[in-house]
Amino acid sequence: VAEFLIHPSQSLVSDKFCYNCIVQWSRVVASKSSGQSASIKCPLCKTDNFSIIAGFDGTCFQRHYVDQDFGNRFTFSKAHKYRLQCYYSEPGILNDIFDVSRFWKSRKYRQSNMWLQSWLKRELQALMQEEDVDIVVHHIHGVIESFWTRIEHTRVVLKKPAEAYWQDNFRIAITEAAKPFLLARTDRFVNELELFLASGLNIEAYDAVYIQRLGWNTSGSITTNPVHQVVPFLHIFDVGSDQDE
Repeated sequence: VAEFLIHPSQSLVSDKFCYNCIVQWSRVVASKSSGQSASIKCPLCKTDNFSIIAGFDGTCFQRHYVDQDFGNRFTFSKAHKYRLQCYYSEPGILNDIFDVSRFWKSRKYRQSNMWLQSWLKRELQALMQEEDVDIVVHHIHGVIESFWTRIEHTRVVLKKPAEAYWQDNFRIAITEAAKPFLLARTDRFVNELELFLASGLNIEAYDAVYIQRLGWNTSGSITTNPVHQVVPFLHIFDVGSDQDE
């Protein structure tokens, strides 16, 4: 079963089709149009759509873009696969290693994080299952930088501890910025963002801690005695996920 996916700012349409049939139909229709089109009209509701999704189980799905051949799809690397698996692990799994509350109390946010943009790009690529996420990265990174600036320039007497106030508002700001793109995974993304910032580590070191805590080996599979066994079913990676590694 497949469904059309319209613009990200809108909701998923309810029209359902046999996946192979609708993909073949979209190719035929696209071939008859003059020039390459990035969207195609649903044969039922006539809404413009830019991709077709299939196999959606509430978390994972496959996506075929109207203007994209299957051979040219964005190929997930091992790093993307590993990070998406992390989002299926138990929340708070690193809370005893990276103290988020200390990050706010000690005002470590004043220290520039040179790895943040690269980390954001990888997370968003994994979660959105798209390669070109630069605009979203720029948007969320800009919200973060503006928030740090606002903290430093605010001179308001607060009735409760400043760190609690700013942490709450930071989470709200990032949630509002990310939710149109990440939907149900937004809250977990905000948690992961705080953990990465609190760690003070570069991406490689942060990954090493995460993998060790989950009990995975470097290939992303489960070791014999993991701290927390997490084996999510990620059918989007079943075929050729790491061919370009």
